[in-house]
Amino acid sequence: MTRATAKYLYRGLFWVVVAVIVFYLFFPFYWAVNSSLKSEAQLMMTPTTFVPRHPTTMEFAPTLRNYQAVFSHPQFIRGLRNSGIVATAATAISLGIGAFAAFAMGKLRFAGKSSMLYLILSMTMFPQVTILSGLYAIITGFGMTAIPGMVFSYMIFTLPFTVWVLTSFFRELPKEIMQSAQVDGATSFQTFRLILLPLTAPALVTTGLLAFIAAWNEYLFALTFTSIEPAARTVPVAIALFPALVARQEPFGEVMAAAVVVTVPVVTLVLIFQRRIVAGLTAGAVKG
Repeated sequence: MTRATAKYLYRGLFWVVVAVIVFYLFFPFYWAVNSSLKSEAQLMMTPTTFVPRHPTTMEFAPTLRNYQAVFSHPQFIRGLRNSGIVATAATAISLGIGAFAAFAMGKLRFAGKSSMLYLILSMTMFPQVTILSGLYAIITGFGMTAIPGMVFSYMIFTLPFTVWVLTSFFRELPKEIMQSAQVDGATSFQTFRLILLPLTAPALVTTGLLAFIAAWNEYLFALTFTSIEPAARTVPVAIALFPALVARQEPFGEVMAAAVVVTVPVVTLVLIFQRRIVAGLTAGAVKG
């Protein structure tokens, strides 16, 4: 085998692997879209079809009845609103507190900084179910309603992640910036607020987006805290408990339509900010 032949063979193998990975990642979303455009009869067809087809004529016959049912149900609309409120509030509070903590971890000197940083990281390693009962008892003991309870509960995993990622950005900023600000008489807080924070704006966008997605998709805490307050259900819980409006049995088509509606904005945001997401996750990984 010549060198040129081996080069083309490896390149072809590489693209085959890429195609398999892309298919593996995108096929579930495609199947959700396909199922959301089918009626109950089309979903029950055997063998199944990769596009919506009429059960008898086999002609291409998509339907939007599932989407009409989803948007006509107040439970789903309310879930979208609740998810937006909870995810936005949890992300904003996490960024506000996390930026201060990350500045201290990345730029200030104090005893036990490394141990504290790894302690913060270890907080994300506990399974949610292990702390759910104790957290629920604390939230109910303080008399919080479901939405504030979910906001503070989601910060258990959004805040440590925010601190860890932003610390890498602050650590990579040149020390000369702080030294120049101190020479000009700026305090540490002024240096943080007026100089360093604007420089980390891309990092804040990246971290905030990832924290928002995590809070938007959370299900276990939302199911538990809204068990006695159905009006506060977020959209993942609303989809899981979606009643049948068009179908006469388990509403697979309506659930798939709701899932597509919820997923499209998140996927769009990820595609728009994908470069910043990668930069945020790899910041501080290489020292030059």
